[in-house]
Amino acid sequence: MNNPYMPYPVRIDDIEVATEDRSLKTFTFTFLNPEDEAAFDHKAGQFAMLSIPGKGEIPIGIASSPTEKGFVKFTVFRTGVVTTALHNMAVGDIMGIRGPMGNWYPWETLKGKNLVIIGGGFAFTTLRASIVYMLDPANRDNFGNIDVVYGARSPGMLLYREELFEWEKRDDINMHITVDGCDDPSWAYNVGFVPTIVEQKAPKADEDTFAIVCGPPIMIKFTQPALQSLGYGDNQIIMSLENRMKCGIGMCGRCNIGKELVCKDGPVFTLEDLNKTPREY
Repeated sequence: MNNPYMPYPVRIDDIEVATEDRSLKTFTFTFLNPEDEAAFDHKAGQFAMLSIPGKGEIPIGIASSPTEKGFVKFTVFRTGVVTTALHNMAVGDIMGIRGPMGNWYPWETLKGKNLVIIGGGFAFTTLRASIVYMLDPANRDNFGNIDVVYGARSPGMLLYREELFEWEKRDDINMHITVDGCDDPSWAYNVGFVPTIVEQKAPKADEDTFAIVCGPPIMIKFTQPALQSLGYGDNQIIMSLENRMKCGIGMCGRCNIGKELVCKDGPVFTLEDLNKTPREY
């Protein structure tokens, strides 16, 4: 029986500075053992624990899609001891990954549906994985219209900028990129907070349209009424509570919202599910 606390050894193969303030970096890892890579069979929406000996471990959403083979990708915000240690590491360094963990966006339920993907700030990681998954030629026909609303404080704080603008050129996905504010006259996209752009740009709901939301708590809070004003029922609003993740397997109990353990029962919930819990998220 596998030990759930034992990480897989991985090597850092690439490090990319993701934002202009250098507070976020995207790390590409490869598994040292092929059998570990096979065992790390994740789905878009899941997370993993990144571990550094002598420093600790942190839960991070998986930014790479299951359709991207031979590596696994994470975008990490430098905010504490472990993340600072990781930001100071170099290509070729060895560390650990434990997972995959948690549930995922309900892809089987979403087949044949229209999707609105809504993200803010550095919580766009699992949404990046989801978009790459849906746009894969083997999967694109499984979904209807795809709309994406993604925002950051400024253009330089947007993650995956090259991919965003490549997606924006495609005719099988509708990108609504926004920033809180911008003085650059060459900025050709939206200016405004994510909930406002959702109200302006997201399609109105019908029974075949679902929204996936992942972002900071304040964004999630104000996006809910924006979607409800467009006719989305609580069972059509799917949210990821990544900020509540702790030990990864629900043993420490610190991730709970009422009786729900986010690491074990989530991090993905519908708003309908969350309405049955205390308003602690």
